[in-house]
Amino acid sequence: MPLDQDPIEDKEMSFFDHLDAFRSHLVKSAYAIAILSIVALFYMDTIFHSVILAPLRPDFISYRFVCYLSHHFYGNDQFCVNNLNIELMNTEMAGQFMMSFKLAFVFGIIVAMPFIIWQLWQFLRPALTLKERSKIKGFSFYTTGLFLVGIAFGYFILCPISVNFLSNYSMSPLIKNRIVISNVVSFMTLVVVGSGLIFELPILMFFLAKLGLISSAFLKKYRKHAFVVILIVAAIATPPDVVSQITLTIPMYSLFELGIVIIKRVEKQKAEHV
Repeated sequence: MPLDQDPIEDKEMSFFDHLDAFRSHLVKSAYAIAILSIVALFYMDTIFHSVILAPLRPDFISYRFVCYLSHHFYGNDQFCVNNLNIELMNTEMAGQFMMSFKLAFVFGIIVAMPFIIWQLWQFLRPALTLKERSKIKGFSFYTTGLFLVGIAFGYFILCPISVNFLSNYSMSPLIKNRIVISNVVSFMTLVVVGSGLIFELPILMFFLAKLGLISSAFLKKYRKHAFVVILIVAAIATPPDVVSQITLTIPMYSLFELGIVIIKRVEKQKAEHV
């Protein structure tokens, strides 16, 4: 038996064994999402007013921080957010009721994500040798960490910038922003969850490099093309304002460069073991 094999798990698994194992981890993840969604329903009033509606109020922490910086560096409140021209409305009889379940489900997924990622690792782990596991130890930690950083970036930076810009943009003073609440929730879900997923880019690049599908030389050669793709993705994932797109483009490109650094380490490790 090779030294890098796990003696306990060194056995062949059929396709149906893998399928059954995947189903087991999938069911556990679904249970976690369901339980946390039910818990979120009990705290929906707090979640809705303190989390969802928070970026729609001028006293949101991100606005207050920018206002503090404005006073500190410029001595005035030119960058303070004093008014957000948004009036929420509901146009469906069961709109608010169904929105509670949608919000609970989204929160269930976000809070359960560390467990879901850990279940994914438990599914992949038996297929790896001890040496391979040692090289990618911390998979759950780094994947979860990047996702949560992305969530925080989307919620505390992208959302406030977008809400402030879009709520105060006006083609005519006769037009009032009366926004359907379902649109607000969908918008925030797209920005926040989308940001969390985008921050997983280095992890995706790592596994593509492990599979031999990409290399650092390839990514360097097409760096300019990658930048254009990142701009397009940022434009799709954010509202149609330049500030939000630039704000997302900068970390996305930084993650791309981080991915190149990670791939170089992967290539170095492969070269050392040839």
